Amino acid sequence: MPRTTRIFCVSTLYGAATLAAALDAGLFEPTDRRLLLVTNNAVNPEITPSVDAMPGFARIRERFDEVLSWNETIAPFHPGGWGPRGDDIPMWERYVRLLWDLGDDEVRLAVESIQVNPALALCQMFTGAPVDVYADGLMSYGPTRDKIDPLVGTRVDRLLHLDLVPGLTPLLLTEFGVPPVLVPSEAFLKVLGELAEDETEVPAPEEQPALLLGQYLSALGILGDAEEEELHLGMVRGAVALGHRRLVFKPHPVAPARWSRLLEEEARKLGAELALLDRPVLAEVAYQRLRPALVVGCFSTALLTAAGLYGLPVARVGTGTVLAGLAPYQNSNRVPVTIVDALLPDLADGPAVQAWAMPSAERVAELAVLLKAVGFAMQPKIYPGLRAEAERYLSTHLDPHTWRYFKRRRLAAMALPGAVPGRLAFIPRNATVRRLARRARALKRATGKR
Repeated sequence: MPRTTRIFCVSTLYGAATLAAALDAGLFEPTDRRLLLVTNNAVNPEITPSVDAMPGFARIRERFDEVLSWNETIAPFHPGGWGPRGDDIPMWERYVRLLWDLGDDEVRLAVESIQVNPALALCQMFTGAPVDVYADGLMSYGPTRDKIDPLVGTRVDRLLHLDLVPGLTPLLLTEFGVPPVLVPSEAFLKVLGELAEDETEVPAPEEQPALLLGQYLSALGILGDAEEEELHLGMVRGAVALGHRRLVFKPHPVAPARWSRLLEEEARKLGAELALLDRPVLAEVAYQRLRPALVVGCFSTALLTAAGLYGLPVARVGTGTVLAGLAPYQNSNRVPVTIVDALLPDLADGPAVQAWAMPSAERVAELAVLLKAVGFAMQPKIYPGLRAEAERYLSTHLDPHTWRYFKRRRLAAMALPGAVPGRLAFIPRNATVRRLARRARALKRATGKR
């Protein structure tokens, strides 16, 4: 029988920790070899540390036979922008089999974000290899962002995911009937504990601080620089208003240094002290070392791990602004923002922050219905079967609060309830009216180009 080799592809330490937890929990059957394929998807990978250079990686590395670099394999191409041309796939497969000493091994894959490169390129390269997809964040609760070639999608056996919102089932890859499989929280916490043991440069403070999480959303085009500066300043002001005088800011690794200086100055003005945590450690490691009295962020997955896995108080900032400006509507960040906005308290609402607890089963069920409507509005061609549920939700639940999760223009384009203002609801929804509306829009566009 041929040797079996499983290739685990990772781009973040959080993802590597998720895979390590899945291995420890016995979710992967034994194979002859385990190869960890590291990919650095940063805009400038030459100057950005990759996963295998992060503090604590050595503990995760012990679970694998060898660590490989995808960047070195495909150099000088960038992992996020390169994929093999159809005619070149056999050549690339022969090349990597020789380079990675695979021979005639039976290859199995474990990847994240299968709809984009580098995961998609790897799946295309090993034609016919069975695939497990693992999710390392809140995006697993949303729709698949792009239509996947059935030759790839039908090979996915499972979606491995963390129980970030207990009771909520992922929508990702359900168009292929892929079953979700939980990675036990206990196993994940054990791996995170190992990472924290190795992190000795984040000392435990005498007083529990408020931990502020930066995300660098302007680099993704979600916010402008000024908007993100104001969002971070709002974190400081809100935390101080709740009585916190010791603050720790954990910036995104490539965020501008000036933001940290602005926050330090703002904290001093308000009579508080802000320290900078610029070590490239997971937020979950910081939770264990700092034991913060409050965790504040925009829509980071780390907010849900803080609340669900560590029982820490949490608060959100700026989700309303992000929802209002997020474009296009199909932007895959929409689901994480929606979840955080719907479940977590606003930092400006002190009583809500003090009283917040993990959501009840009823509230999670309400969120699930909302996410199906949002998911259909994002990807109607991938999930046509969700139209009836989306129409039912929009017909009965749209109000001044829930409108923040939808756009009238998007609903109009899909002929969904809510597209027409209530005062115009008498207009019949028939083919003639829709044809006249299309002509009017085409005339407007043509006039605008002159």
